Amino acid sequence: MHPIERLRYVARAAGADQASLVRETAGALAAFRQDPAGLVTGCRRIVARHPASGPLWWLCARVLTAADPMAEAWRAADELAADPTGAALAAAIADDATVCVLGWPDTIGEALPRRGDLDVLVVDARGVGSGLVHRLTRADVVATDVPAAGLGAAAARADLVLLEADAVGPDVAVAVAGSRAAAAVARHAGVPVWLVAGVGRLLPRRLWDSVASRLDAASDPWDADEELVPLDLVDRLVGPTGPELVAAALRRTDCPVAAELLREV
Repeated sequence: MHPIERLRYVARAAGADQASLVRETAGALAAFRQDPAGLVTGCRRIVARHPASGPLWWLCARVLTAADPMAEAWRAADELAADPTGAALAAAIADDATVCVLGWPDTIGEALPRRGDLDVLVVDARGVGSGLVHRLTRADVVATDVPAAGLGAAAARADLVLLEADAVGPDVAVAVAGSRAAAAVARHAGVPVWLVAGVGRLLPRRLWDSVASRLDAASDPWDADEELVPLDLVDRLVGPTGPELVAAALRRTDCPVAAELLREV
């Protein structure tokens, strides 16, 4: 495939997990090894097409600020593929807990099949909740398919609400639509809320402001697949070392600021 066509293919991709998107993007950007201007344009097009993907912003920022962009791209892809957050999450959930999740999140979906003692309430989101129910059932995990209308009831009944962040800024995170309502209901009911934010999800203020402005301009909020969740509704951020207080977790933000990404295509 021609490198430009491959870049367009990656930019159009939807529904792929973040690790696959990052690795495919690294491969597409490798074609611009001898073309710095093309590399900048390619990175801008990727984040323009996937404005809510923290890992893609993180990858492109690292590439554009590195002395050896291609080596950095593959290093970032390897770090994301080896992310231990799923294993850390699986180990941290209390025994025999009832857990509420939305849709089929990548890292949470990796963690839950490891825990056969859980009762998982899967709220349908993006039309993929039933897929996670089938996956968990095959792993001998008790899972209930909850329609979107039952989100509030599921959040209030659970012992723990697990949300997964696509990207996290200093005060707010991007997560699947319905996450803010689930977090608010859980807070009112006294149910803890953990926001899973593994490798590549934490963004510095300047990049985060660009993410938020693009999401705000993209569509009416009630039609969007993602929404903003204030971090003051979250009890813990779950990263590679497990659950942490939000303020402590934000201190591990290590994504550089690439000024080139702040200019839209």
